[in-house]
Amino acid sequence: MSGRTTALTPPDDAGPPVRHPDAPAPGEIIGSHYEYCFGCGPSVPHGLHLEARAGEGVRVTAEFRVKEAHQGAPGLAHGGVLATALDETLGALGWLLRVIAVTGRLETDFVRPVPVDTVLHLDAEVLAVHGRKIYCTATGRIGGPEGPVAVRADAMFVEVKIDHFIENGRPAEIKAALADPDQVKVARAFEVNP
Repeated sequence: MSGRTTALTPPDDAGPPVRHPDAPAPGEIIGSHYEYCFGCGPSVPHGLHLEARAGEGVRVTAEFRVKEAHQGAPGLAHGGVLATALDETLGALGWLLRVIAVTGRLETDFVRPVPVDTVLHLDAEVLAVHGRKIYCTATGRIGGPEGPVAVRADAMFVEVKIDHFIENGRPAEIKAALADPDQVKVARAFEVNP
């Protein structure tokens, strides 16, 4: 180990996030970026099928229903699935900044159990930007958007170029995504965290 750590607290000289003028309008559904994304893709049978919605400022909301396939303990959501829901929601923030970003660090707190069939109400916002680093936070509540917090996360995303995905992804999927005649789908496939 190198002893290097990545802080989740923005440095003093970090700037405030700026919503891009072409960002989705508040209330607009952001939609799936890639059909086979475990977090938001419609073609993954046991995926989360999470649907993010643009909020005010640099904020997004989403809802996720915990299904039987998402269990860790009998009748309860798996912690890794809950962390994935937070990560997917945080990743959607890039749409408001109009940057391609990947998760650099994600720290998750599990506050209370989340039963199967519960709807997790997620809320994420960008706190600050410093160079390529984007500092953000998210909460997941049960019983409604104002209900008790069940999970929360702080994260740092790193802005990357599309080459990050092309050079590191499995060639068959990269080739298929790039060959899609729908150029909007091609662009969207690479515009979110891995």
